[in-house]
Amino acid sequence: MGIQVIPEPAEPLASVAEVRGRFDVHVTGGIVRGVQEGDVLAWRGMPYAAPPVGALRFRAPQPVPSWPGMRDASSFGNVAPQVYKGQFRGADPRTPSGEDCLSINVQCPVVPRRKRLAMPVMVFIHGGGYSTGGSHDYSGQGTGFVLSGRVIYVSFNYRLGALGYLDFSRYSTAERPFDSNLGLRDQVAALEWVRDNIRAFGGNPHNVTVVGESAGANAILTLMTTPAAHGLFARAIAQSPPADAAYSPEQTAAWAAEFVEELRARIFSPGTAEPVPVPTSTGGVRLGVLSLLKNALPRSAATPAAIGVAGPVVTLFADPEPRLSPAELLSTASATNLTLAALALQVRTPDSTPGTFCLAPVVDGDFLPERPLDAFRAGRAHRVPLIIGTNDREGSIFRGRADVLPRSPGRIRALFQQAPTASRDPMRAAYPGLPMTRAAADFGGDYAFWYPTVTVADRHARHARVHVYRFDNAPRLVHLLGIDATHGIEMYALFSLENTRFARTMTSLGGREPFTDAGERMRRHWLRFVCTGVLDDSWPAYDERDRLTLIIDDVDRVESDPRGERRRAWQAFRPAL
Repeated sequence: MGIQVIPEPAEPLASVAEVRGRFDVHVTGGIVRGVQEGDVLAWRGMPYAAPPVGALRFRAPQPVPSWPGMRDASSFGNVAPQVYKGQFRGADPRTPSGEDCLSINVQCPVVPRRKRLAMPVMVFIHGGGYSTGGSHDYSGQGTGFVLSGRVIYVSFNYRLGALGYLDFSRYSTAERPFDSNLGLRDQVAALEWVRDNIRAFGGNPHNVTVVGESAGANAILTLMTTPAAHGLFARAIAQSPPADAAYSPEQTAAWAAEFVEELRARIFSPGTAEPVPVPTSTGGVRLGVLSLLKNALPRSAATPAAIGVAGPVVTLFADPEPRLSPAELLSTASATNLTLAALALQVRTPDSTPGTFCLAPVVDGDFLPERPLDAFRAGRAHRVPLIIGTNDREGSIFRGRADVLPRSPGRIRALFQQAPTASRDPMRAAYPGLPMTRAAADFGGDYAFWYPTVTVADRHARHARVHVYRFDNAPRLVHLLGIDATHGIEMYALFSLENTRFARTMTSLGGREPFTDAGERMRRHWLRFVCTGVLDDSWPAYDERDRLTLIIDDVDRVESDPRGERRRAWQAFRPAL
């Protein structure tokens, strides 16, 4: 059964004029006016930092400038510049986008005012490989959670791609500084805004839970090890995090240098820049299953028209003398050129540096003092209760356009060469048939998602309460396609998306009711955790001795150390993790 919360009757809405004050809220910067949509009160597109444009491009977020009068807060703000048809499917080209993207949204249930005092707050950080996504989609709206009448739901946009997740600090000068970890800094700034403003919406700043999926879950774990985020949240939920995606300054400097040369070639010598192929599938990770059911697109070069990037590509045919410095190049390039150059780097990285993601936090020794996994090992992560988990076969969807995992023979071979010799045969035994397709998909998914997640759970459970899950439920068609419960599929269950085109297609051969029911049970657990910080007895706490894990399927069950043989193989294969 799902959650059956029946709120008290809302205050009658006679007319907008009579209750207008109910929608007007004073926040940092001025007064914003929200809207009522059914049983939800919404304030959208509120700035939580100054626009990071001009001299503030590649700088840490700055305070919100004040505005006069009333600011309309009925619409979502710009999403960060991104590619629609890149590695991951981005925002529709018709969605407003731009560098002025640091906005936040708050949604509250329509309940009597006394019921909206000190409500728990759920802050969702969207995923998308730190290159796509935004708070405008279903995860940013979180309507199902709001309609429970129990929480206030917050989402926000942050800088992506080269503008948020490449480290150009090596090019910093006194005249033109460049800060590191811009997307991470944006996330901290958004949480500071929540701390300072959520009371005005009826929320409790001391009862905040941060939630994220995929790259958003990586952000959750990184925030748990970021000193500036201390005290900004009381609990955390990380769904399918690539937990070890944070890299050394040396590695990120190499990516930055490669990016700058790619950007230079695209601006000044467009004929010499290699085209970025648009893979043949029509969907990315977000709609990957549906894409397998559709006809393939022709392969073409990544021009703005081909990949859905808005904005001009500025092309000059000779680099002016004297040659532009990297700082000048980065400061003056269009957002479109920055986005295209980042896509080219993303496409090359899985083969040039297998097992890594070039768009990720950097361990800069300052804002992010140490690798998050090292902080968890040493007990220096923020000691907040944590729900963390993955899906049954995370890697099966990463094919075609989204082929970013170490699942090709060459990438797998490179990782085996780095591993201790004695660990190689046990790893092959753990994935029979490697590097055949199915075994390779599971190897790549476990490398990027499952084993790092288990490692975080092991380490954090020594210092705080941890609950671990694995989502196994998948409709029949998805099983027939050989995808099973893959990366991101639980989002459709968790956010009650059974009536979307994707969900209807996915459940067309059966399995709709069990999938929907699994999402309702999952949502019940999430709400209980957000509201109280504890879970019921059906989901026991995790520790290194028993490793009790909730398996979410047609019928939920608890297993001790699921896939323990694989876990032991990975411990030997990646001893430095």
